Amino acid sequence: MRYGCAVPKPSITRRELLASGLVFAAGHALAAAGQFGGVTPTPPLPDPRYPLPPTWETELKEIAPGVYAYIQAGGPGRDNASVANAGIVVGDDSVLVIDTLTAPLHAKAFISAIRRVTDKPFRHVVYTHHHADHINGAQYFEGATIVGHPYCRAEVLKQVPGPALWDKRPGWADGTEPRRILPPTVTADGVTTYYYGPTVVELLPMVPAHTYGDIVVRLPQHKILFAGDIAFYYVAPWCQNAHPSKWIDACNAIERMDLQVIVAGHGPLGGKSELADMRGYLSLLKTEARRRFDARMSPGAAAADIRMGKYDNWIGPERIVMDVQRFYAEFSGTLTPDVDVEGIRKATEEYNARRK
Repeated sequence: MRYGCAVPKPSITRRELLASGLVFAAGHALAAAGQFGGVTPTPPLPDPRYPLPPTWETELKEIAPGVYAYIQAGGPGRDNASVANAGIVVGDDSVLVIDTLTAPLHAKAFISAIRRVTDKPFRHVVYTHHHADHINGAQYFEGATIVGHPYCRAEVLKQVPGPALWDKRPGWADGTEPRRILPPTVTADGVTTYYYGPTVVELLPMVPAHTYGDIVVRLPQHKILFAGDIAFYYVAPWCQNAHPSKWIDACNAIERMDLQVIVAGHGPLGGKSELADMRGYLSLLKTEARRRFDARMSPGAAAADIRMGKYDNWIGPERIVMDVQRFYAEFSGTLTPDVDVEGIRKATEEYNARRK
């Protein structure tokens, strides 16, 4: 099930192949340096045997009565690695918000879109997890109670207080906005249910998966799930502090739910088929990484050696380095909830050397 996506071309010309590689490299360089311990990985070129992903636009789309998904534009040639999707549920007298985007200008654009469909006050903000692209805009949802997993709260607290102002960055912040990172004031480590008018809203912890504090938001009567970053569509999964095998288990659990629409943390609107496609990335990479782990290859060498077929055409294919490094930690029994910054940096340096 896809909504608002351009139909991908059946194959890639050499010109498209090279252009896409350059766009991936340039568009993700800034974000990648921070993700990979200060080293920028060289993205693999797309695989010409497979189509490029579709493109999609930013929109606030009603997917059920009073339920909206806020989708961020993306696709080949459109750098959007650091802006996540979000959503709202409108009740009789208030609004529940699911994630708050990355920076002031993103949050303000989201609120402006919300105000075109309702003027009701914000009552709850739900963090699907602690990563900055999902929680940084919370200061603009005034009056709302912030809800998250206990692990999420602990991780957000580590980001407080931080700088007094947001850094000036085109499309993100003008540099004059006060910066306030807000942790959850209510934690949910079991099923939590809210009632927004006729809509039942269930918060379901699924931990560990993408992080050790993931919450998905299910609307059972509408067969809708806001999956946060347990779902990436046409965007390479980010395993920086994931439990990759448990993430696969979480995808399997979601696929057993009675759902028609699954709102991803990154990518266009979709459903179970898109989630299964993303799970396929993790399953394939686990198999390939395990083979090289057993052969005593290092993580960086393994990442440079593995080819992912159609997944090399997804947005952010250089994440294979952190993803392999994370699988290696799982295989060796050294996996912890924390990001192994030094391990990722070393793997990225070796990956770049091998790629040359």
